[in-house]
Amino acid sequence: MKVRNHAFDLLCGVCIVRMIMLHVVGMCHLRSEYHFGKLMAWTFFFLAFFFFKAGYFNKTVSGDSWAFVKRKSMQLLIPYLAWGLIGNLVYFGFLYGWPRVFAATWFDVYWQHLWRFSHFYGNPPVWFLFSFFMMYVGVHLWRRFVHRETYLWVLLPALSYLLYKQGNPLYMSLNNVPLAIFFFELGHWWHGVQHRLPRWWFLTLSLFLVLIFVYGNRHWHGEFDISRNLWIQHPWGCVLNSVCAVCGLSGVLLSFPLRRVPLVGFVGEHSMVFFVMHYPLIYLYRMGLSVCRVSIIGRWLHVGILLVLVFFICSLLVRSIEKIPWLSGRYKKMKVES
Repeated sequence: MKVRNHAFDLLCGVCIVRMIMLHVVGMCHLRSEYHFGKLMAWTFFFLAFFFFKAGYFNKTVSGDSWAFVKRKSMQLLIPYLAWGLIGNLVYFGFLYGWPRVFAATWFDVYWQHLWRFSHFYGNPPVWFLFSFFMMYVGVHLWRRFVHRETYLWVLLPALSYLLYKQGNPLYMSLNNVPLAIFFFELGHWWHGVQHRLPRWWFLTLSLFLVLIFVYGNRHWHGEFDISRNLWIQHPWGCVLNSVCAVCGLSGVLLSFPLRRVPLVGFVGEHSMVFFVMHYPLIYLYRMGLSVCRVSIIGRWLHVGILLVLVFFICSLLVRSIEKIPWLSGRYKKMKVES
């Protein structure tokens, strides 16, 4: 039996916790708090890690193109649409159910956001599933026309940055796909480096990359919002720091026999459920309290309550959700990449 890689479960769990915390704090309008902003500035690379992880574990993206696209559609596009519609039901259920309470909210509704950013009202983070699907399609085509041993993929962040400078002209978040393919290929390359180097050399290299990240994030800080392909501050520092962070941190953990970390490891193992389910729960809480004339704006108490509720409910339902293929993307008789 293949031994599960707990290093990536830990990192994946931390990334999911960070993401849910960001969304909960944002819903409470507290993202401008100084210490929270600092925490986010040191963990901005969390979405890049998921593309990196996919590339690290991926064995092949070859084969018949139609069969490949069909498989990825079932794993990613069907849950994307399903959870997007669930988010819509929550969001517009409150808007239509209590029109007086949410009268002002209607002024912010514009349908262009769906084809501009692949967002759904009530569950905007599912854009990631569509971009993940397009990344796989892009990698499949990339490997068909570009020799595998070439390193042209290192130039792909420049393409996403160029699209950003042109006002992100592509619809459905496609402006971020070159950046996603870059991190996918980086993960695949890093896997090869790990197997070519002796363990202690690999650990030394990983520690060196972590040090570069610590120094670089202080002196050449840059961030990207992959959702909308927005580049903030130093663009080259953003890419350098992200590369050093995902490679360095994963390399350090992979160099040691890491045991399963309770709770965080569980979140990492079932990250898909926590990812697709957390935002509708946040909206249920916020809009439900709005109906009761209770505001959560600017209140850390509600941040704590929401975090506890979201993680508890997701943990309670994770096994049930994973048994439903069109919600989890887990289909029988289908080989799913880790």
